[in-house]
Amino acid sequence: MSQVLSRTRIQDIDALRGFALLGILVVNITFVASGFPIHLADDPAYQSWLDQAVHWVSATFVDMKFYLLFSFLFGYSFQLQIEAAQRAGTGFKPRMLRRLGGLFVIGGLHAIFLITGDILSVYALIGLVLLAMRRVKDRTALIVVGSIYAYLFVSMGSTALFMDTSAFLDPAGAVAAAHETTANLGGSFGDIIGEHVKALPLYGLSLLTVQGPTTLAAFLLGLVAGRRRLLANITGKEAVLRLIQLVGFVAGITGGMIYASGGGNGDTGAVLASVLTAPFLTAAYVATLLRVMHSVKGQDVRRVLAPAGQMALSNYLGQSVATMLIFTGIGLGLVGQVSPLETMGIAVAIFAGQVVLSHLWMSRYGYGPVEGVLRAVTNATAPTWQRRV
Repeated sequence: MSQVLSRTRIQDIDALRGFALLGILVVNITFVASGFPIHLADDPAYQSWLDQAVHWVSATFVDMKFYLLFSFLFGYSFQLQIEAAQRAGTGFKPRMLRRLGGLFVIGGLHAIFLITGDILSVYALIGLVLLAMRRVKDRTALIVVGSIYAYLFVSMGSTALFMDTSAFLDPAGAVAAAHETTANLGGSFGDIIGEHVKALPLYGLSLLTVQGPTTLAAFLLGLVAGRRRLLANITGKEAVLRLIQLVGFVAGITGGMIYASGGGNGDTGAVLASVLTAPFLTAAYVATLLRVMHSVKGQDVRRVLAPAGQMALSNYLGQSVATMLIFTGIGLGLVGQVSPLETMGIAVAIFAGQVVLSHLWMSRYGYGPVEGVLRAVTNATAPTWQRRV
């Protein structure tokens, strides 16, 4: 019975990770499907009420939420790896340094050759901070999390109150740059790489100001949750899950609606509202999915999502390959030609295909394609995928 409970707990984590992959794809695909999002510009070709509604739904319920879930689970799994290394009596730090180094290389190649921006290299760099803080007390970790959000509130709030950021915006220039980016994404492989490299400074600014600090905060929350086994022995009937849903959905959707009203146009106040409330909506998603997966009729949701989460790294990279082949000039060249609703539909279709492929792969192997390589780097051994019996 205990083995069954343990396996269910692991599948919960994998299923949550698989769910996060869908949200990440819905966001990332927009930066391949069009050159306008990276420049915070509205595409004049897609301004119907339906197009605006899709943007509003994504900004309210998806944007800035799912990378937090992915980051939280990274911190949670990090703690489980620490404890596994301690039980095995092996050196954790050298293994993790190799793992983070491998992740950084994969992320760098991913950002240059496959997509604008990357989360893997961010995880590798901030993972070094997490590695250095792995022995801090829970209280200290939570104080750091609170300090991070206090800093964001003060810095971004001051900007919103005392600085007219509209003076730095050039709508006409942004539209022109967006058309150029769209054309380059539809061009040769060299043009595509050029666009990816050109976007790195802007992405680095986002990393320093918002994404980096919030990722570290989510890492630390995951670390504390892993120590306390907060995702273990879940039954779905816990009152705290319902409380998280109530508070999380109210606060998270409110902040998401504020962000949807102006965040896409560079409104610092709207972005701050999303930054501060996104963790609440993310937590509500987690609580909801856990309750569903532990219901009699919802157990299949766990079974469907878990294999995709088991090979999350492979699927994350695979999403970039798929979107590149669909939208850019080295594939079908549909960049700038697909509406927001169609783009979201393509994202769901890609993820559905990945779920099927993940089931097929994980039914035969113990690790995903890229996971096997990263595991070999971590352990300083030859790659192996351990065929299942």
